[in-house]
Amino acid sequence: MAERTFDTKAVALVAATSAVASYLIAKRQFESKAVTERREQYKLDQKVRFAQNDERKQEGLPTGTKLEDIKTDGVYLWEVERLSKYFPSEGEGIENVMAALSTAGKDDKHGNTRAKYNKLIAEHECILSNIRRKPGQSEETVAYIRAGPREKLHFNPANVNAAIVTCGGLCPGLNNVVREITRALYHLYGIQGKVYGIVGGYKGFYDPQFPPLDLTPESVENIHHEGGTILGSSRGGFDIDKICEFIQSKDIKQLFVIGGDGTHRGAYKIHETCMERGLHVAVAGIPKTIDNDVDYIDRSFGFITSVEAAQTAIRAAKVEAACNLPNGIGIVKLMGRSSGFIAAHASLGSGDVDLCLIPEVPIVLDGPTGCLPHLWRRVKENGYAVVVVAEGAGEELLGASTETDASGNKKLPQIGEHMKKVINEYFAEQGEEATVKYIDPSYMIRSVPANATDAHYCMQLGQNAVHGTMAGYTGFSVGLCNNKMCLLPIPELVATSPRQMDPKGRTWERILAVTRQPNTRVFSRKSLFVKR
Repeated sequence: MAERTFDTKAVALVAATSAVASYLIAKRQFESKAVTERREQYKLDQKVRFAQNDERKQEGLPTGTKLEDIKTDGVYLWEVERLSKYFPSEGEGIENVMAALSTAGKDDKHGNTRAKYNKLIAEHECILSNIRRKPGQSEETVAYIRAGPREKLHFNPANVNAAIVTCGGLCPGLNNVVREITRALYHLYGIQGKVYGIVGGYKGFYDPQFPPLDLTPESVENIHHEGGTILGSSRGGFDIDKICEFIQSKDIKQLFVIGGDGTHRGAYKIHETCMERGLHVAVAGIPKTIDNDVDYIDRSFGFITSVEAAQTAIRAAKVEAACNLPNGIGIVKLMGRSSGFIAAHASLGSGDVDLCLIPEVPIVLDGPTGCLPHLWRRVKENGYAVVVVAEGAGEELLGASTETDASGNKKLPQIGEHMKKVINEYFAEQGEEATVKYIDPSYMIRSVPANATDAHYCMQLGQNAVHGTMAGYTGFSVGLCNNKMCLLPIPELVATSPRQMDPKGRTWERILAVTRQPNTRVFSRKSLFVKR
């Protein structure tokens, strides 16, 4: 009987094992078949796609899938004023070639003109502003005039005198832009006049203490290795009558103004006054703002260098916080009057920051979303914490100042010192002591030479500003838009400046992911604040 029971169990075990084996074999066969089918379908889809792309190429069409639900209703070009509408052209019949590379206009024995540009910008060649599209939305888009050399010159290089002025605060790359404008005028266009370097901002047009410099390719050869500007800079000093008097006395044909949105408004006033007084002058702006707050352009020159320079201060703050006991906290205040671009990008570039405070997002001190409880948690987890704060952050805590500087910018409350004070108070309330070290490298990050990325950008800005003025454009600024160099009308450029960082955008989301700080932008401002 026992043997029969054993035999029955053995048979059942064999049957079960056989069933499992059959199932596994069937499953493997099924999976193998599915893999084969997917592979064959992939090969078929590839074959069809490659055939369609080859067919489109033969028809002169782009490859890819044509989307029927993505459309553009219209393209609206931001026009830039042209002197040729009001003044006779002085460059009629002069071929636009790179003058310094060979004898302009002379062919070599092979029939090639080595100095000719590889590409000249055509009329209405433009860069679309809005390159993002959503299905089902048919959108109009603004377009910008593409910068670069044109076929026709408006000015005769033999008669061109030019002037360059730098205004406002310092910024990495100022010397680079001055150098590249000067070199482009002489090397690309072979001007036979002079390039005046206006010393000390707008007041340098008329202040006898600061006579203009004579800028030549030789005098600017090595200035790009130094920070600051060889021309000096200042705020204010704008006197339109005295500026125009200088322009007339020196027979200036082209004026290059390097500065922020306030400086650009001054540049446009010069343009308008020259037109009103019948002065044949092209006025070009080059946007300069360390805060990266000029609208429409991808970035301003010097911004990347400043973000890089800020890393030294952040690393120092981390060392101070980690080594000073108990509860070490390092605070770094960076520039950013209305916009938190430097603070945000420096924090992301560092990866060591636990709290980033910017003007666009309200500061909440206490409560579930408070930054002080967050710092407490980070200190208890890591033993220390690092804070980066933009200089314009915290007006909702400290109030807006009514005082202004020479440029009309309001003076900012001392948010860095205030954060140090409230952090010490908060830790004391928890029965512990905080060791807070405060670092303010604001002026250090703007006085360094431009790094390679910004130096390259400055070269593009300088050359394309000259290309624009030589073609007779005026009242414009030059900048990188969607990674292409463009000419932008100054009134449009300054109308929405200063630009601010989007508190609902991807950059702020990345800040939250890196710092793990609470997000306060989703709450109403009035209900957030517990003042200290």
